[in-house]
Amino acid sequence: MQIAPLQLGRHLERGLKSLYTLHGDEPLLQLEALDALRAHARTQGFSERSAHTVAGAHFDWSEVLAALGSLSLFADKQIIEIRIPSGKPGKEGSAALQQIAEQSKDNDSTLTVVLLPRLDKATKSSAWFLALENYGVTLQVEPVERQALPQWIAQRLAVQGQRVAAGLEGQHTLQFFADRVEGNLLAAHQEIQKLALLYPPTPANDGVLTREQVESAVLNVARYDVFKLSEAVLAGQALRVQHMLDGLQAEGEAEVLVHYTLAEDIRALKRVKDAMVQGRPLPMALRENRIWGTKERLFERVLPRISAKQVAELLHAAQLVDGIVKGLKQPDWPSDGWQALHRLAQQLCALCKGGAERAAVAARR
Repeated sequence: MQIAPLQLGRHLERGLKSLYTLHGDEPLLQLEALDALRAHARTQGFSERSAHTVAGAHFDWSEVLAALGSLSLFADKQIIEIRIPSGKPGKEGSAALQQIAEQSKDNDSTLTVVLLPRLDKATKSSAWFLALENYGVTLQVEPVERQALPQWIAQRLAVQGQRVAAGLEGQHTLQFFADRVEGNLLAAHQEIQKLALLYPPTPANDGVLTREQVESAVLNVARYDVFKLSEAVLAGQALRVQHMLDGLQAEGEAEVLVHYTLAEDIRALKRVKDAMVQGRPLPMALRENRIWGTKERLFERVLPRISAKQVAELLHAAQLVDGIVKGLKQPDWPSDGWQALHRLAQQLCALCKGGAERAAVAARR
């Protein structure tokens, strides 16, 4: 059975199951879900806990199976946590997890929690994961995307009795906060907690935080993902793109990887645009070029409003920047690799923003 993390509290009110699987690449939200399970289990008499980390192909699964089959002298209920950081239990682990899942339906004295990273489609279709899903409860912990981050921050502030000012001022405050903590949810949680210590709610302030208070207290702890840069560029978010490139440079990201990400998007735009020029419908061209999900929606907004010539010019610029990041000099281009990447990204961003804006205007007509 699958449930969303937000449904966990209501699910636990109806009763604790014997087997849970938490998977996803957001450590804070996975830890909070695990803490909720532990806390509820303690109220049900699960007083002892053991943890096992599957490290490498030679992990001894017999130890886990033995723990599941025995109880402590001091407790009649136990929690067993199985961490698989790689998400790959191996052949022996696959068999063990299927056995654990099947036995869980008759074991009310043991709560088993399996902790996994983000899983691909093939892993979710494996026999061992399907067994965990069929015999227990699975929670997929999704990252909080940038557009949802201000609302997430507001909800967390509300839990501790705080809020930002109403109207545009409050929206700008939340956007500033989100810019400072993007890509680093654990640090965002810590910054929110810090505000509760610095400016606790009182009858005088009614828990309202001013923008000045937030700006003076919240550190710049953002961590940027080079692949999220792609989405920001295609969405035409110029200021965010600038911040992300500055952040990636400060974090020591390789210039060639950043260029590869931008160039791949440009090449994909070129391939799909060429297919459209040849008469293929846009949805078909996107499928043929394996453009899915968020990127598919962004391409759909941009491609009808830009020309094949514009995309070709951008592809030529990407070729020039490829040489620059590898140490070559190009006329009329910065010699510094990061400056050249900024220029290329902003050119693509401007093209996408123009296409998206024209699409929005056309949609309103």
